[in-house]
Amino acid sequence: MSTNVISLVSIGAHPTSGRPRRAEQDARAVELGLQLAGDNLQVLHAGDVAEPALRAYLGMGLEQLHVLEQPEGADALPALTAYLRDAGAQVVLTGSQAETGEGSGMLPFLLAESLGWPLVVGLAQVESIDGNSALVLQALPRGQRRRLKVRLPFLATVDNAAPKPRQSAYGPARRGVLQADEVEVIDDELLAVATLQPAKPRPKRLKVIKAKSGADRMKAATAKASGGGGQVLKGVTAQAGAEAILKLLIEEGVVR
Repeated sequence: MSTNVISLVSIGAHPTSGRPRRAEQDARAVELGLQLAGDNLQVLHAGDVAEPALRAYLGMGLEQLHVLEQPEGADALPALTAYLRDAGAQVVLTGSQAETGEGSGMLPFLLAESLGWPLVVGLAQVESIDGNSALVLQALPRGQRRRLKVRLPFLATVDNAAPKPRQSAYGPARRGVLQADEVEVIDDELLAVATLQPAKPRPKRLKVIKAKSGADRMKAATAKASGGGGQVLKGVTAQAGAEAILKLLIEEGVVR
């Protein structure tokens, strides 16, 4: 019995030119879906069916791509939730963050909450699917992996450690079908009043390494960091806990 897998895709942007393209992590979600379900993979997009960049996904060997037709500024969450609830999917794969639009990375979390499904963050590989559960590998910092057992159905955001997507071929991209589905359009009220600006990476704190030999420097650079300044709060009131959290956020410069 084949696994019912759906990969969610969005419109990406080239990091230099800004031109529309397939999103890198979403393409990895399609690649992983093809490895799991083969020709039975469903690929889903909420947006404009006439967007040329969608054909780059078809060029990966897909016969069709389903598009929930929505204008710019519509809320994709209700349409995706309704489609996935009726589609009988066992595994839903998506990138962790969109390359265009809000780019907040909140959609997978909100979607999993709406469906009542578990969410796996940073998926690197699906090892096996047996019965009502699956064994997956989650990517951790410094190249580490963690094996998780998760019940079906589940939603997962794909990490850059997942298999590299295959190239998009021109012929299949032209022959593939963009299947448009009419859905109820709901305006995204929060996006309508929001001001978008390019994200700025936060500077990383540099760790001073006092090692003398090359081996010691390599060990210090690759060793797993362990927090020494943490504080465990037990048996405190909600007010005391909130004050401790606020104090930490102020010290770290998160809030002012």
